[in-house]
This record gives sequence, structure tokens and C-alpha cells, in this order.
Amino acid sequence: MIGLPDLRFRATDASERMDDPDCDPVALERTYGRFHLVNAVVSGWRWIYRARVRPRLRPDRVTTLLDIGTGGGDVPRALLRWARRDGLALAVTAIDPDVRAIRWGLRQPAVPGLALRRAHSSDLVRIGERYDLVVSNHVLHHVTGDELGVLLADSERLLRPGGLALHADIARSRWGYAGFGIGTAPFQPNLLAGSYIREDGLTSIRRSHTVAELAAALPDGWRVRAAVPSRLEVWWERG
Repeated sequence: MIGLPDLRFRATDASERMDDPDCDPVALERTYGRFHLVNAVVSGWRWIYRARVRPRLRPDRVTTLLDIGTGGGDVPRALLRWARRDGLALAVTAIDPDVRAIRWGLRQPAVPGLALRRAHSSDLVRIGERYDLVVSNHVLHHVTGDELGVLLADSERLLRPGGLALHADIARSRWGYAGFGIGTAPFQPNLLAGSYIREDGLTSIRRSHTVAELAAALPDGWRVRAAVPSRLEVWWERG
């Protein structure tokens, strides 16, 4: 059984290896390249697409979506693939402030409807961009309290009327930490070898919020719900 750290409070002083600008670039790119495997299991985006994204898409009108902190870009690629299979029109702008992530993403096979840009959400607010959907995956646990407020305010400003902002993240829990640690251990010598997936994943869980913590921190109009497996979703809708 994997040893459990004290998970009563967020480990805001813990750092993920891939966030270090001097981390091993080979390991970083292997991490980007394997995100899709882990997110397919733990991130719940297939359900989010069916329940939250697909009902807003149309075959005859392009719906625009902004993915904030896209990392390796696997989530927007999956959303575009599912929309295409359903005969629905979707265009995604995926942004990340880390030039390493954008450079890696631009070297991958092009996906129709996907634009990758190095930017912060506030950069897009300043130039007046608007989207039908604003999303992020596993970004909330990276930000401080002040940065969370900026991210949510930017999300509101970036939405068109009738739009939805949804930020999905890990929920900190003993079950989630133990489950991720045990579930990834057999793959560390092979599938996940040479990447930061397991190490940074465990750190991410320690840095993550609980639903109660986020509920107490969210501005008016924002809501949060628990989801499985050991996830949470924060959302806001523009009237």
C-alpha cells in the first residue's frame, strides 16, 4: 500500500517537476506525450463532452472553445475528435503560457479546427476575444488564491452571451492519492518510464482543492460539484 501524506490541507509549497524551467526536456516531452493516456482514465472529459459540451454544438454553426493551460493539448484534440464523429462544428483555441508546451504541440500532427497559441487568458481579454465555451483541465491546483480570482474573472470576460465556463480538476482525497499511486505503479517501469506523470500526478493531488475549499473561495455565480473519479468541476454560465 502506498504511504499517504497528510492530505488535510493543500500542499501549496509542493512543486511539480515539469513546472521547473530547468527540468529534463526529454522527460517533459515524454510527459506531454502520455497525458492523453492518463487523462482518458482520470479526467472525465468524455462525460463532460457528452453532458456539457455536445448539447451546445451544432452541425451548421461553428462553436468556439478556449482551452486555458492546454499543456500537451490532448483535451482539445479529444473534443475535436468527438465533435467530428458526431457531425458537429467546433473550433478550439488552446493556450498555454509555457513556450515548451506550445512548441511540443505544434510539432504534433495538425488537427482541423485546433489553433495553439502561447498566451495567458488575460492576454486574450485585453484584445477583446470572445468564445462560446471556456474550459481548463487540471489548472486550478496550479494557481494561488489571487490567480484563481484572475482566472475566473478572465473566464467571465471571455464568454459570449449564453456561454459556459467550466474548469475541471483533481479533488484532493486519500482515495484519489492512493488510487493514483497504486494504479500507476505497474506502468512506471514501462508505459510511464522517463516521464513525470506519476511523480507530478501525486504532487498535483496534494496541491489540489476539496469541493468545500473551492465552494468557500468562489465568487458569486460560480458553482462547484464533486465528480468521479476523485474530480471536481467549477462552472459559470453567462446569461
